[in-house]
Amino acid sequence: MAVAPHALAAQAALAVLREGGNAIEAMIAAAASIAVVYPHMNSIGGDAFWLVHVPGQAPRAIDACGAAAAAASIGWYAERGIAGGIPFRGGVAANTVAGTVSGWKVAYDFSNQVLGGKLPLDRLFADAIHCAENGIAVTRSQNATTAAKLGGLKGAHGFDETYLVQGAPPAIGSVFLQPRLGATLRQLARAGLDDFYRGELAQSLARDLAAAGSPLALADLRRHQAQWRQPLALKHSLGTLYNMMPPTQGLVSLLILGILDALEVGKLDPTGADYVHLCVEATKQAFAIRDRSITDPAYMTVDAQSLLEPAAVRALASNIDRSRAAPWGAGKGPADTVWMGVIDGAGRAVTFIQSTYHEYGSGVVARESGIVWQNRGCSFSLDERALNVLRPLRKPFHTLNPALALFDDGRSMVYGNMGGDGQPQSQSAVFTRYACFGMNPQEAVSAPRWLLGRTWGQTSDTLKLEARFPAEIVAQLRRYGHEVEVLQDWDEIMGHAGAIVRHGNGVLEGGADPRSDGAVAAY
Repeated sequence: MAVAPHALAAQAALAVLREGGNAIEAMIAAAASIAVVYPHMNSIGGDAFWLVHVPGQAPRAIDACGAAAAAASIGWYAERGIAGGIPFRGGVAANTVAGTVSGWKVAYDFSNQVLGGKLPLDRLFADAIHCAENGIAVTRSQNATTAAKLGGLKGAHGFDETYLVQGAPPAIGSVFLQPRLGATLRQLARAGLDDFYRGELAQSLARDLAAAGSPLALADLRRHQAQWRQPLALKHSLGTLYNMMPPTQGLVSLLILGILDALEVGKLDPTGADYVHLCVEATKQAFAIRDRSITDPAYMTVDAQSLLEPAAVRALASNIDRSRAAPWGAGKGPADTVWMGVIDGAGRAVTFIQSTYHEYGSGVVARESGIVWQNRGCSFSLDERALNVLRPLRKPFHTLNPALALFDDGRSMVYGNMGGDGQPQSQSAVFTRYACFGMNPQEAVSAPRWLLGRTWGQTSDTLKLEARFPAEIVAQLRRYGHEVEVLQDWDEIMGHAGAIVRHGNGVLEGGADPRSDGAVAAY
């Protein structure tokens, strides 16, 4: 079974599984496809994180996050008259290496060497190449996102000729071609994934980035390597939950679920205001830890895993008032991201996130290769006193965090969500609704959601609720002191969530988000 926020990516994964491919091979096919069919949400010019579970083995993580350029420094920006903060768009925002393709390589090598994978890259990229060269139907999401963000993107290096038609966003349902990206995927299949960092493609990218005014150079690409990591783990009353280590906010997602477990959230009414209130208050506690501690692990002063010890989690839970909202500050901001999951017939599971941070990242598109570059490095601060102050070769803070649960009764679950501050919050909703309240994965994903703070396309820090929440719940949350903002019934601001559960007998259940263009594909 595969789930993705665009149906064609889920189908690309399923086609690989039908041919005998494993979960990693299927995910590489989905990752290449989603970069083509959902171009406003992700790119091969971004970063990625993997959680991989092989039954009988400890889960493992792939950190495919690129570091800041060697030339990227506070002084470099000062020389260009930039002091308050790193701009979101343009070459000066394209200041970190794109790690996505390096993560594909680490996963692909593991598939071949450990899991017996045999499918070649040209097969795994076949659907993506077809869609790039023959065209995709423009979704409402692509059209609306492009239109909403056009002011900051139009005129960026290579953007207009790649993503606009006669200066305007392509119309919904029109056929959108990406021939240069298709050719780039063909080159990667032929030359190998390392070509992105140390081959002809790397040289091409370095030329384009320099022309766009980026501090990145060929040496930065050549220096980069994705790495295997040990994921964070939380002992939950129902099993063990896993998520990504820093520089991601995986710790936040686990802390929220740990706090809710300590508060025995499963005893509440899953449709009531108290459930939402505790989830929001747990989020505030976890975000405070995030904003105080999480950065590039090389710069952290605390061990992230130690913050998940039962006593530490209980202490955070004790801070929560069940009838009063705690004060809330500012969130971390938007994210242009996709989450996808795959579980194969042998129970091997992959939970995966691929992102360029903001919509279309920096807006810089390499004219030779058609690759849009991320702006993840605009999360760095130019303030020397800040936790995530910019330093050459430093990794940026990431909102990305794919999740995995191994239940004590033998079930396994991959789940996740896109959307900045919303990622850990939607994870808490999907997990608790499935694991604590017995909803099936589709019900858990589809049920009305909330979001405290900002996500892609938003700048306000209110508690946002979908309009499907009953009026009495909205009123009760306001009485508790929450600043509530009611959105649409099915609002894409909540992000695109998904989940797959594998039962002990091999039966699979999945859920795809109706807020996206996604699907569950299975056989």
